[in-house]
Amino acid sequence: MEYTHLGRTGLEVSRFCLGTMNFGPQTPEPESHAVMDHALEAGINFFDTANVYGWEIGRGTTETIIGNWFAKGGARRDKVVLATKLYGSMTEWPNDTFLSARNIRRACDASLQRMQTDWIDLYQMHHIDRSTPWEEIWEAFSILRQQGKVLYFGSSNFAGWHLVQAQEAARRLGMLGLASEQSIYNLAVRTIELEVLPAAREYGIGVIPWSPLFGGVLGGILQKTEEGRASGERTQERLTQHRPQVQQYEDFCRDLGEHPADVGLAWLLAQPGVTAPIIGPRTVAQLDGNLHAIDVRLDDDALAALSEIWPGPGGTAPEAYAW
Repeated sequence: MEYTHLGRTGLEVSRFCLGTMNFGPQTPEPESHAVMDHALEAGINFFDTANVYGWEIGRGTTETIIGNWFAKGGARRDKVVLATKLYGSMTEWPNDTFLSARNIRRACDASLQRMQTDWIDLYQMHHIDRSTPWEEIWEAFSILRQQGKVLYFGSSNFAGWHLVQAQEAARRLGMLGLASEQSIYNLAVRTIELEVLPAAREYGIGVIPWSPLFGGVLGGILQKTEEGRASGERTQERLTQHRPQVQQYEDFCRDLGEHPADVGLAWLLAQPGVTAPIIGPRTVAQLDGNLHAIDVRLDDDALAALSEIWPGPGGTAPEAYAW
């Protein structure tokens, strides 16, 4: 496994981040524990979750599964850089949502209790809250840091100008600000190259791509379909929309001698400013399948060919659409 700093911080994280959204709804607790054990064995020290994960079987379920795994001991908690998120509704009551100082305090304490830990390494805003002033958010976060409950803070699904707002407000208050931004980013969805990536690089914010394989579309879906393996309705809709590109992509990967999923992950690892794509295996076998990507090296010709198949927005703003 390779490691890098999380943005401009001194914190070192693995180049893959273990996403846990499947733990509970799709992966039972015993197998979730096996996946986390295997991730540590492979050198993955960066785990990502959210307080709402568990969804229809119960929000908070995934954090509880992680907490039960930590409780097994074996220095599990000490080895993990633990990231979780807040923003989404945990109940129907009005103040159990978004980024008010009240919800930040209560949501953090609830996550700590579910995960059976004294601290969160990276506490992330799951979405921008347009109604809460930055002064309120950063003051609440600073209290959590002073209490030793949180070490670093991050964002998710922010626009480039939101990153600027957050960082300039933190600067006024004498705070470090954001350590990371978690955005959708993959070969098929490259919008963040316009402004989010440039802003993140300018401010030293590490980028953590989610949906690195476009919901499975970049994971060899045509071969899986030929073999009769089912995929979700949304994935099939995306395949219908992008089928000619997917065919080109899988042909290119076959000529390269690499699995499409490995190429998609390797492409992200090669992008400047990317810290660690989030991989979300449902099983130990799927995790093993992802690990080879760390060894895949794409030369300039391969990167250029991939951009021909999956064109980006044309560069950064404003040159991508103006002059």
